[in-house]
Amino acid sequence: MQSDADPDRSSGEPATGSGAESGMRDVIRPALLDRGTLVRAVASGRRRGLEPPHYQRVELRYVDLKDVRHLQITEYDERQAHTRNVAGPEADKAVDELLDLPYGTWHVETTTETLRLRYTKKGKELLHRQAESREQATSHDRMKQRVLEPGAPFLIELGISDHHGRVKPSRQAKYKQVEEFCKQLAPALDEAISAGRIATGRPLQVVDLGCGNAYLTLAAYHLLTSAGHDVRMTGIDHNPAARKRNTRVVTALGWQEHLRFVDATIQDAELDVRPDVVLALHACDTATDDALARAVRWEAPLVLAAPCCHHDIQKQLKGVTPPAPYALMTRYGIVRERFADVLTDTLRAAVLRQVGYRVEVVQFVDSQHTPRNLLLRAARTGAHPTPDLHAEYESLTTAWHVNPRLAQLLLAPPDSHSVGGAGVEVGS
Repeated sequence: MQSDADPDRSSGEPATGSGAESGMRDVIRPALLDRGTLVRAVASGRRRGLEPPHYQRVELRYVDLKDVRHLQITEYDERQAHTRNVAGPEADKAVDELLDLPYGTWHVETTTETLRLRYTKKGKELLHRQAESREQATSHDRMKQRVLEPGAPFLIELGISDHHGRVKPSRQAKYKQVEEFCKQLAPALDEAISAGRIATGRPLQVVDLGCGNAYLTLAAYHLLTSAGHDVRMTGIDHNPAARKRNTRVVTALGWQEHLRFVDATIQDAELDVRPDVVLALHACDTATDDALARAVRWEAPLVLAAPCCHHDIQKQLKGVTPPAPYALMTRYGIVRERFADVLTDTLRAAVLRQVGYRVEVVQFVDSQHTPRNLLLRAARTGAHPTPDLHAEYESLTTAWHVNPRLAQLLLAPPDSHSVGGAGVEVGS
């Protein structure tokens, strides 16, 4: 993969102001409106100093409906995707409206090249072009395409799919959890690379903390390598039996050169190279906090964690006199448990924001597949916390008399936290 810094792959000089807008339209607009060559386009992020777009991400592709080619526009908010199909002058108008929005990056794939446009912190426009060959698919059925094909060899090896390439009925929920997690991973990684937080031109370092039976580990490796990334994947879990089984699966797939498993606790895991991406799917209770803390101390540019149970804050709330007028929220056990779930993840996001991360909390899969369906998606920006951010956090924890595990690990004075030093100083 060519580095974005490679001058031979760059087009034009960085520009700002009206010239930048004109330059963007001169290249990006024709690519989006070419019904015969556009494969896929994604806009995400926001330009610094501007209000964020209403939708977090927008994807464009062409589909054929009743023998007429339409531009399909799918816009994503925190909860769901909104899809519309437009043709003719309406398509031109829709593209112009999207280009007017302050998205920070555009990633455009055509049948002959890839275009990457991003805006720097100073508002400069950087456009990179890379020659690539791919096919355009315009079948309307692709709306329901899967990022993990059920017949993928790793799914068969894991026992999620049968030897006919069909997901087993008893494994549908697990398959859906992992696939929806991967749907969040792909655009988040694209945005991190486009923003310059993850360097190109070298292997992509990915770590799965508390990997268990490695469903997500193998899925992420498959997804990212299929997208053209040179991935070095590490799965970490303190379970020798799982490690032995996972290693056997990886060897059968021929992935053992770039995918390894380490038998260690999340707190004691050591790495030779700082990770670019840290993943954690359903690490139980405070193990999610341990995973987030490890990622922060490694200064990982991108973190995706789907928490599991939340016993820690639940236990703390049992002995708390709620602030008025919220006594009813802790009177009933089931309500107290659900409130504790929300409070825990709210505080986790607040702590991560105080240590230099931009955080989004989204629902990554429908509750019918798992009740633990929230995802913390954190991007390291290095931004310093504002006094208001500190005040909001202190006000909430003081009102409810709780002391979150993640705060103990990351906000306490250096000599008072309980995380061991192993693996914190990681070579680059």
